[in-house]
Amino acid sequence: MLRGPGSLVGVSVAPAAALAVALLSSVSRCSLPEQTGREVSPLSSYFGTKTRYEDAAYKEASSEEPRRDRSLLDEACTPVQLVALIRHGTRYPTAKQIRKLRQLHELLQAGRAGQDGAGGGGDLGAALADWPLWYEDWVDGQLVEKGRQDMRQLALRLASLFPTLFSRENYGRLQLVSSSKHRCVESGVAFLNALWQLCHPEMPLPDVTEMECGPPRINDKLMRFFDHCEKFSSEVENNDTALYHVEAFKTGPEMQNILKKVAATLQVPVNSLNADLIQVAFFTCSFDLAIKGVKSPWCDVFDTDDGKVLEYLNDLKQYWKRGYGYAINSRSSCGLFQDIFQHLDKAVEQKKRSQPVSSPVILQFGHAETLLPLLSLMGYFKDKEPLTAYNYKEQINRKFRSGLIVPYASNLVFVLYHCKNARTPKEEFQVQMLLNEKVLPLAHSQETVSLYEDLKNHYKDILQSCHTSQECKLPKVNNTSDEL
Repeated sequence: MLRGPGSLVGVSVAPAAALAVALLSSVSRCSLPEQTGREVSPLSSYFGTKTRYEDAAYKEASSEEPRRDRSLLDEACTPVQLVALIRHGTRYPTAKQIRKLRQLHELLQAGRAGQDGAGGGGDLGAALADWPLWYEDWVDGQLVEKGRQDMRQLALRLASLFPTLFSRENYGRLQLVSSSKHRCVESGVAFLNALWQLCHPEMPLPDVTEMECGPPRINDKLMRFFDHCEKFSSEVENNDTALYHVEAFKTGPEMQNILKKVAATLQVPVNSLNADLIQVAFFTCSFDLAIKGVKSPWCDVFDTDDGKVLEYLNDLKQYWKRGYGYAINSRSSCGLFQDIFQHLDKAVEQKKRSQPVSSPVILQFGHAETLLPLLSLMGYFKDKEPLTAYNYKEQINRKFRSGLIVPYASNLVFVLYHCKNARTPKEEFQVQMLLNEKVLPLAHSQETVSLYEDLKNHYKDILQSCHTSQECKLPKVNNTSDEL
């Protein structure tokens, strides 16, 4: 049964407008050329949050067939609910990144003009000066076709892993929530379209507003909680000293060595470059690979040692702004964590009453900035020592590598199982978590499955004592942020 546009009740005007823009742009694709094949680069593992899903998490991500993790529970337990937190798919650079790239490109072109052709056409600087700038400001972080493909293939793999949950009968009970950012809304739409075509292969694809489950519902307080946390905004986001270690690393010996090397390679004055321009050049290699499937000359500017240093620079930012650097980074996400368990609690209660689970699949589309704080809140990927500007070598084997944790299309999935042959009532409901389609061992025990009540008990403090309104409230006295 199809639903009409009138079913989008209760969505405020601004999010509804964002949704309309996203749906419109999904119909009128931008005309920039996108990838036709898959190139690889030795740098592919070091792009941090700009990493392709298939380079970091799931090597068969270009396939619609899942690779079943052997740790998944077998037929003795039936999955009754799945709650997935999903990062948007591959996107274009932001307008800010494009402006920096244009600045670097103009610098190279000016240097080339100043040489009056004496440098010849074979050097890397000349090749980059002649290399076209694909990106314009208006694309500003939008989802690309590769990003839609990320979502379609993820949808089909999850549906194949959990066919009873993603059944045709359950399609109308799908529940989708999204950040208001168009790349997240469009990711949700692409995911939904793939499931529709799987469940209704004989029917034409309708507009998402006419699907029985309806389009993604905008909820920024849930998916962009960091924008609604006054303490985070004051003490981290808008605090010039919060990212001290990021800025110190930019001027440290590792980055300065790269700066000098790149200046010599590109034949430009070293004082015309800075760490931000170097980083955007590095990311341009990643964008060209991810969006176009092209190994551009930008990839030839750096070697893998450079890649490791630039990855660490990106990880420093994520660590201090989204991870363990400050307690408020993760504590601001406790509302999202509690929301996940409210869904699971409701499903448990419904099963205990022999009622059908009203929402067997909940899909939430957000950002790397949504996932990283939540995983930190849960205790994952925490190193013994903090990441700083001064311990790069000591942290070379660190757990906190954002590209392996939250690449494009990364996903954290909670699966609730009902085990009918359980020996005790407590064993009747069990939970597994998957990160990027692989079973995620419990942070506190390294077990691959947990009794539901045991998991709730382990996270009792977050579930019972973490109140977003209190966590995000600014203290009356002007204290400095609490470093961990």
